[in-house]
Amino acid sequence: MTFPAALGHNQTMNRRLPIGIQDFVGIREEGYVYVDKTARIYELISGSGKAFFLSRPRRFGKSLLCSTLGAVFEGRRELFGGMKGQPPLAISSLDWEWKPYPVIRIDLNPGNYSAGITELHATIKRDLELCARNYGIPFTGETIADCFARLIQALSREYDKRAVVIVDEYDKPLLNTIDAPETHALLRDALKGFYGVLKSCDQYLRFVFLTGVTKFSHVSIFSDLNHLSDLSLDPRYADICGITQEELERDFAPEIETVLSRNGKSRDAYLDDLRRFYNGYRFSERPLTVYNSFGLLNHFDKSGRFLSYWYDTGTPAFLVKLIAAEKISILDLNNMHIGYQEFSKFDIETMKAVPVLYQSGYLTIADYDAERNCFALDYPNEEVRSCFARSLLELYLRVPSERAMPLCVRLPDALYDGEPGEALECLRVFFASIPYDIIGEEERYYQTVAHTVFTMLGFNCRSEVRIAAGRIDTLVETKKYVYCFEFKLKGTAEEALAQIESKEYLLPWKGSGKTLFKVGVVFDRRQRNIGAWKSAVQRP
Repeated sequence: MTFPAALGHNQTMNRRLPIGIQDFVGIREEGYVYVDKTARIYELISGSGKAFFLSRPRRFGKSLLCSTLGAVFEGRRELFGGMKGQPPLAISSLDWEWKPYPVIRIDLNPGNYSAGITELHATIKRDLELCARNYGIPFTGETIADCFARLIQALSREYDKRAVVIVDEYDKPLLNTIDAPETHALLRDALKGFYGVLKSCDQYLRFVFLTGVTKFSHVSIFSDLNHLSDLSLDPRYADICGITQEELERDFAPEIETVLSRNGKSRDAYLDDLRRFYNGYRFSERPLTVYNSFGLLNHFDKSGRFLSYWYDTGTPAFLVKLIAAEKISILDLNNMHIGYQEFSKFDIETMKAVPVLYQSGYLTIADYDAERNCFALDYPNEEVRSCFARSLLELYLRVPSERAMPLCVRLPDALYDGEPGEALECLRVFFASIPYDIIGEEERYYQTVAHTVFTMLGFNCRSEVRIAAGRIDTLVETKKYVYCFEFKLKGTAEEALAQIESKEYLLPWKGSGKTLFKVGVVFDRRQRNIGAWKSAVQRP
């Protein structure tokens, strides 16, 4: 459920889109579009548990969820009813008590934690003092943990109701200092003691909710928070953040129609493009995917342009360093498998790149094996797939993305026009621009470069594709063509092509109605570039 918004700054759509706005009260009072998640919130707060944790990637609406929860527990029922001619939200018709509870809100997002303990204390103290002042409670205590405990107890006694604690971006201090081990350890110990108050003050608390990007494992700050229920992979709350396909088509119908009136596409074609570029995030075994709301809202606000809005808000520096340290290859990120317990392995001493890539939003759940309790991971959508390839291109090959710009026109045109030879000639030019001292001498290196370039340019590219007859090196699909590449460092292009044909690598695509290209490629170790190639075509 959503509601029509008043006229505002978005003159194109005539509706106000809450881009970057995370204040539920402001969204409701000022008439911004709001995708109604209150039925899911009601399910959460009326259940048997009372202390919860939710991990979601950045820019996914965690702060708005925290703000909405705060308004519910403050008893601000008027915000959830029909305001200014808007339909009421779902929770207004459900059996919620609407009694105001004292709410403590802590937001750790604004701080600059490279300064260490001083900045952490100042950020937390600011929020605790503001809460005490708003409720008319004396602010006392020596340490931040002591201040926190006293505030919880004082609010509970003064208002004769247990308090509500909502912590947004609980892990921001730790993520900001992941590459500064000494500062990180100090902040981790301080936060462990601070969050430990939530368990020791359990009798004074009605509801506790923590959000963040990551879950630091039980050997760290969560060791004293084992009473928290982790919702991060809970199928019931897979869509509590993000926008489902149903919500998109229902709640953004005016924006969709406006874009269609400009681009001339059919509705089905446009919705397919939206799904391919922005949808695909999956957070449980349940096969339900959602859009990142930040990217989707920006897309509508920018007249339907398909740009990398979420990705361009910044890739964490620590993640880039972690990928480099583990020498993660883009070829290894397709259909990668991970056990349930590995999602929580996030500590500076035991950190692994793949769980972090998932929690940060660069990989998502593609499938679930119930028998093995194992998840297959893949890129969520085209935005992340192509932009991440661009980042790896710069990281591994030391080739700035602007140096690859000549590829961005010639190579796509070649593949869309059924010209594999022209595409390989473009790759030859690109290989020639890579610094000599980092070019590898293994077949996998050249395959990785080709895969990365194809992916960066937005193609549906898969490598190490396993089929009954064997394993395809690299497969690229367009609407009209399928390209099967076999790469060799030894031998001839004819032998590479013969391998494709003898093993019938393209048999699964024979009835697809597409033209099939078999392309054998040999790399020249002396020239450190593509040497020769040979292709054959099979028309439908």
